[in-house]
Formats: sequence, structure tokens, C-alpha cells
Amino acid sequence: MKFLYNTLIKSFHVLLPILGLFFKRLKVFYLDRKNTSAEFNAFVDKNQNLIIWTHVASLGEYEQVVPVLQNLKKKYPNYTYLISFFSDSGYRNKKNRSIADFETYLPLDTPKQARDFVNQVNPSLAIFVKYDIWPNFLMELNQRNIKTFLISARFRPHQIYFKYYGAFFRRSVFSFTHIFLQDQASGHLLNSIGYTRWTISGDTRYDRVALQLEQNNTLAFVDNFVQDRPCMVCGSTWPEGEKILIPLINDTSVNLKYIIAPHQIDEKAIEGLETRIKKPCIRFSRILDNEISHYEVIIIDNVGMLTKIYAYANLAYVGGAMGKTGLHNILEPAAFGVPICIGPHHKNFPEAKALEDFGGLKVVSHEKELKTFVKKILEDQKLLNAMSTASRKFIDNQKGATNIIVEKIKETI
Repeated sequence: MKFLYNTLIKSFHVLLPILGLFFKRLKVFYLDRKNTSAEFNAFVDKNQNLIIWTHVASLGEYEQVVPVLQNLKKKYPNYTYLISFFSDSGYRNKKNRSIADFETYLPLDTPKQARDFVNQVNPSLAIFVKYDIWPNFLMELNQRNIKTFLISARFRPHQIYFKYYGAFFRRSVFSFTHIFLQDQASGHLLNSIGYTRWTISGDTRYDRVALQLEQNNTLAFVDNFVQDRPCMVCGSTWPEGEKILIPLINDTSVNLKYIIAPHQIDEKAIEGLETRIKKPCIRFSRILDNEISHYEVIIIDNVGMLTKIYAYANLAYVGGAMGKTGLHNILEPAAFGVPICIGPHHKNFPEAKALEDFGGLKVVSHEKELKTFVKKILEDQKLLNAMSTASRKFIDNQKGATNIIVEKIKETI
């Protein structure tokens, strides 16, 4: 398995420039890493402090590690904090805007690139998040006795670590000094392969979204838009969900203003939304403050604003679970005490089931069900208040993972 893995990833590395000619995302993947290598080298050469290195896959995992890094930076301000991203969306959104001192791309996990990267960075400790387990990087860290942690992790029985042919990948798991888990089921799976250095800490996302309440979440354009009317925020929407949202939005009997933040913000997707919405609608990028109150719908055509917008929501729809793309972040609106509705395909997102059981979330499967729920919650103030309270308490009850993780990490610094 080791030979096969390394052969495949080396081949991909060699073929990447050619594949980039045919696939835009692979072109971006290749060129971004190539174009940022000089900046990374300069950073490493200039740095004089010990480094704490964190790796995340993309924006979601970045948000999970933020409260941990905030805590560590308060306790250990003399370290340099480096964060690497695998995805271009994560890197581009957080470049020069992250909690770290420097952001870079993670090279492909070939033995040579892993060895060169770890040699250059020479971190005092390394933190990985959730699912990103790269065998060659972890082997290099392990061989140098560098303390390495995996936080907010969840394991499932179908993963290769628990298969009879997964010995090579199991060694990657054993490379971690300690693993912090979201649930007991993951602990049982690790026990089944003989790994016992784990702690159930919970998910740091709850600490992260709770921190948002301490920030200034004021957005003048939303204040001007809402004008004391109830507002429904539709976050990270996909076409499957928009099909049931559009009839609701176009229904003149529903007294709501709407803010839609599509997951895909390309021109074609935005134009498609605008065409189907019959009420006065405007893109965020075209807003003039003196006329925004005349519109009924705003389409957010940028990235990074949604979390603050949830602070204005009386009700939220979170996309991804009406189709098979994967449910997006329901914890952000829940932190603001917002009743939430989602689609039915959320089995891989236990927080959705937990919040539904707690009373803060409603699953809707079709247009009529969504419209019935929205009308009911607008007419029933007790129901709205109950769901709002449930959402907020759900987040409060889950906080605390960061302290557990940091206390353990402190033992190794």
C-alpha cells in the first residue's frame, strides 16, 4: 500500500502541469503552489522564532483551529505561527487575514516534498485538523520526534485505517502524539486498532462560533435594508435548495425580507437567481445605501460576510442538505439564536440531528413543507422564541473543547 500510495502521488505531481492544461482547478492548484514558493522560502529564512505549524484543508477546518491558536498565542506570544492550506479557496480567503503570522500552501505529500517542507519549517509542534492525515508528512514529523496533534477528529468504520489492508495508513494515525475526538464512537474505533492516546474534547467549532458573539457584528447595509422587518437569511445555498426557496420568496403573502448568500457566486449562478426572483432584488455589489430599503431581496455576491449577516436573521435556511453536496455550517446561525431549517440529506452531520432533537432546527424536504414551516413560525411567537432559545443553549452546552486541547498541548511546550 505504501508503494502504491507514493507511486500515485508522485505520478500526480509529475503530471500536474499537463493536467492543468485541461482542468482549471488543477491549473490553479499547480500555479498557486509554484508562485508562492519564493515567498514561503523568504519567510522561513527570515524567521528567528520557534514555529508552531498548523495545517488545515480549507476554510471550515481553519475556523475549527482558530480558538486553539488564539489561546496558544496568548500563552506563547514569542512563537511564530504558520498555517498551511490544502485548498486554494482557504488560502486565498485567509492570505494576510488569518490568525497566523504566515499562510502558505501544503505541498503534495510526496516523500521528498514532505521531507523538504518539514526540514525548512522545523516546527516545535504541529497541529492537524479533523480529517487531513497525510502519511509522508506525519512520518517526517514522527521521525524527528516533533509533537503532533489531531484536533476535532471524527472517525468512521468505512475509513481505510480500520480495514485489513490499511496498515500503511494506520501508521499515520499512530504518528500523532495525541488525538482529540468529537465523540465516543471515534474512540472505540481507535481502540480497535490499538491506538489509545486519545481524549474526547468535543468540537472546537462551538467555541469558534461562540466567539463571534463577542465581535462587532454590525453591518450598516443590513440595518438599512431590514428596516425593522423580519429577515430570513439563506446561507450557502445550492440550486437544489433554491428550487424550494424561490416560491417562498416570490409569495407576496409572506412578510419577510431575504438575504441570499449562494455557495457559488459566479456570474451565471447569480443571473439565474435574479431571473427567478420576482420581488425587487439587488446584488450586494450594486447596493446604493439611499435606496436599499426599497428592495425585498439581497444576493450576497462575495465571500466572508455571511457570519455577521446571521446576526440579523429571524430565521435561517442553510444549504447543502437538499442535495448531496453536504450540509454547510449550521452552528453560525445557531450561535445567534436563530431557528434553522435545512434539507433532509444530513446523515453525516450529527450536529444537525442533535440540534433538531434539541428543538432549534427543522428539516424540510419540499417547497410546501418549507412554506408551511416559515408561515407557522412567523405567526407563532412562542415557537419562534422556543427555537431561538434552543439554538443558543445548544451552542452553550457544547463549548469547552479548546480548553481541553490547549491544556494537553501545554504539557509538551
